[in-house]
Amino acid sequence: MSTTRRQVLARTGAVGAGIAFTGALSELFAGSAAAQGKAGYGPLVPDPAGLLDLPKGFRYKVLSREGGDLPSGEGKVPSNFDGMDAFRGKHGGVHLVRNHENRHNGRTPVPTVKGLTYDPMGKGGCTALSLDRHNNVLSERVAIAGTAVNCAGGPTPWGTWLTCEETEDKAGTNGYTKDHGFIFEVDPVDPHRTGAVPLTAMGRFQHEAIAVDPRRGVVYETEDAFLKPFGLFYRFLPKKPEGGRGSLRAGGKLQAMRVPGVPDLSAIQETGACFEGIEWVDVPDPLAAQTPIRNQDFGPKGITHAQKLEGCYWGGKSVYFVSSFAHSAEGSAGDHFGQIWRYDPSERRLTLVIVFGPSTDIQLPGESPDNICLAPSGGLMVAEDGDGAQHVYGLTRRGEVYTMARGRQNIGTPEKPEWGEFAGVSFSPDHDTMYVNCYNPGTTFAVTGPWHRT
Repeated sequence: MSTTRRQVLARTGAVGAGIAFTGALSELFAGSAAAQGKAGYGPLVPDPAGLLDLPKGFRYKVLSREGGDLPSGEGKVPSNFDGMDAFRGKHGGVHLVRNHENRHNGRTPVPTVKGLTYDPMGKGGCTALSLDRHNNVLSERVAIAGTAVNCAGGPTPWGTWLTCEETEDKAGTNGYTKDHGFIFEVDPVDPHRTGAVPLTAMGRFQHEAIAVDPRRGVVYETEDAFLKPFGLFYRFLPKKPEGGRGSLRAGGKLQAMRVPGVPDLSAIQETGACFEGIEWVDVPDPLAAQTPIRNQDFGPKGITHAQKLEGCYWGGKSVYFVSSFAHSAEGSAGDHFGQIWRYDPSERRLTLVIVFGPSTDIQLPGESPDNICLAPSGGLMVAEDGDGAQHVYGLTRRGEVYTMARGRQNIGTPEKPEWGEFAGVSFSPDHDTMYVNCYNPGTTFAVTGPWHRT
């Protein structure tokens, strides 16, 4: 990003102003925002090991580090830990599926494995960890390989992971032998049951995340495009809405969201802004054979774009999606440091429910929300992906924001410290453990403690 919240604050001197957070999720929250420190689990305690600061009473276990040996013997643990989710295992155990956002020049690629490799020149993919009920690692192995820039994705109601490629590179670009920009299904228990098959009908674009409507089987998809033309918000209507492993291979219809009279969501700045009669327009060419989807002709009414669409999840009866930021200097209609939108398919209604920044302390969370999930308390946990200090932060039912974790692994220098973003925040099925990744250096944490105290 060319201009960040922290750079703006440095120029204006607006430091220590407290969290600027407005809006409330009507289904999950009630009330208005409050200042930092009045919610959550208390102040963060510095970690003597220099890895992860947590509130008193919480502890972490490192499950995996990039560059180590995979216990499966398939090679090294790949780099660039990104999206992830937790699935129920046997006897209270958990299966984790973790993305690796490796590009063609990634540091440590996902090892190629027979039957699990899409394009041998692709360096991205997923790894799968199996844990016992005490978060001891029982196995760690490749789940899919030969894909590219696996950013986020999302779980399905039938217990698989959809991993998303955030690229539009075609065969012959950057050494790839196949087209990229697809979604792939990954079975967390036995990846060979899903293999490495692109779900082409779900579109070829810069995918970020997905969420599945468990009642209708509709899959919602975000597109992470931070330069114009900005990304779109999509829905996929599967031919087999009843779902099941492999059901998405049967195909379906891809559509993009049109908000009447709103060509760019960043123009909307008032929380609670509500739009009725949301339209869904068929995508002319889902495979983007000649033209990226966001550049295609959607008719005289056009289509609705948004900069940096990222996190996506299903909650209650609605789908929620995140715009991490918008900068007018880069072509957006307005400026913000993060929005969360809610779309209610029953009412065909879109609502802006949260806006972040910019007047906030540079050492506190509140810039560029990314991966997002429901917390045990009923609020949200959000992974921060900005500049400066990096946090996992929570949002309570009352609309209060608080710090849950802070990364301490300095990837810069003592004079100019930098910290890797957080990603893949998710909870065990029993809600007793939060799993989260540090992107760089790739580290997967299991965080336990008094989650139900708040």
